[in-house]
Amino acid sequence: DLWLSMMYPRLLLARQLLREDGVIFVSIDDNEVHNLRQVMNEVFGDENFVAVVVVQTNPRGRTLDRYLAKTHEYVVVYARDLTEGGLYQIPKSNEALNEYKQQDAKGKYRELELRNRNPVFTRINRPNLFFPIYANPDTGGVALEPLWPNAIEVLPLNSKGEEGCWTWGKKKVQSNLEMLVARQVGTSAWRVFRKDYLPSEGATTKPKALWLDKEINHERGKEELGRLFGKTPFDFPKSINLISKCLQIGTNSEDEDIILDFFAGSCTTAHAVLAQNLEDGGNRQFIMVQLPEATPPDSEARKAGYATIADIGKERIRRVIRKMKEEQNGQLPLPATEDGQPSPLDLGFKVLKLTRSHFKPWAPLPPTDAWTLDNLFEQHASPLVEGWTRDGLLSEILLLEGFPLDSQVIPLDGFDENTLWRVHHEDVGHELFICLDQNIQPATVERLKSGEILRRDDLFICLDSALTDAAKVVLDDRLRLKVI
Repeated sequence: DLWLSMMYPRLLLARQLLREDGVIFVSIDDNEVHNLRQVMNEVFGDENFVAVVVVQTNPRGRTLDRYLAKTHEYVVVYARDLTEGGLYQIPKSNEALNEYKQQDAKGKYRELELRNRNPVFTRINRPNLFFPIYANPDTGGVALEPLWPNAIEVLPLNSKGEEGCWTWGKKKVQSNLEMLVARQVGTSAWRVFRKDYLPSEGATTKPKALWLDKEINHERGKEELGRLFGKTPFDFPKSINLISKCLQIGTNSEDEDIILDFFAGSCTTAHAVLAQNLEDGGNRQFIMVQLPEATPPDSEARKAGYATIADIGKERIRRVIRKMKEEQNGQLPLPATEDGQPSPLDLGFKVLKLTRSHFKPWAPLPPTDAWTLDNLFEQHASPLVEGWTRDGLLSEILLLEGFPLDSQVIPLDGFDENTLWRVHHEDVGHELFICLDQNIQPATVERLKSGEILRRDDLFICLDSALTDAAKVVLDDRLRLKVI
């Protein structure tokens, strides 16, 4: 199966890239969902299966379907290791928050019946949870003993009078009597309720496995993309609200989580990450992967100048960032960090393309005459291919030196005659200093050798031809020098 051959290595790689508490969400329709479950069980283990979420993406139904107009797709959820956690509850809806109507000194609360409403649990299989609770009909207070002359005995019986059980045992009831209240219901029967308080930091709930929100259907995704581009340049884009629900379940606003999308398409995931960070002050980062698949010749995307799907995604991120900056202009700054400085919202991104190395490949040569060798030496005076770019070579140097691509690359001030970058990453013990100019001027050499910028463990990289032999000797004596 071609689809399985394409997905299997990507899922294997995804598992290797995930943190121990990482989670993967796979959007799929009913054509391959059965195959996907089998592959995911093999790669992640069925013990790490979380759920298959049913998502209503087309409430009107697809008119092209032959027998039944399909209205839904699926999101298959697995964890890297369920024992490590990684799944979070989501904020309760306004409708759910309206249930907290009562209030006392401890705050707002709602009443939940103490009787276990699950018919599976009864006095027979939970005998330790079947006991009388006595109610004071005047105050609604409760106790495990009939403390009042007119105390009413309340048992966990359902509306048919059948014996069930409580959700709490005697010890917990005795320790939390102030959280229990008894009252008569519409049938005149007495019931015991517990107070469920609204948390001060906000109420959350377990996400359901059926998503019917209007904001997550594909039509909403088209509207969102249309507002950015004028005309929608991508067929059936997902709604950012669908991805946001996944982000709320699988990421934490307090962590610097990285979200990777193997099939970025129009980059809805990047849009959702930026929007979610803006909403909750998070510092999530994203990596979008998309093949440069050509757009159809007669499509709206091609007419608008987007030759590939990747071009659409890049432009979408640019427009989202521009729109967010415009909306933030004039607004109050974000909450301050621990050092008192305004919390910056990271609205930058970098585009990287998989391409050939900037260094000429080595190829063993057959025996040849001296004249040919001289010509070859001239051709290889520089190890770099013709047409190399400074930004591209800079990224390749980072990888060769073991620096992640999300390293900070900072232009250095104070060098009037050359351009130098300082490369820093918190996971690497030393720093890189890079200059890719064709000639490094004496003033630059003097400042480098002074030791005011580079530490002894730091590394300075430049073109071999950019330094004189004397400058190489001087710098090599004062710092770690590597030439290209």
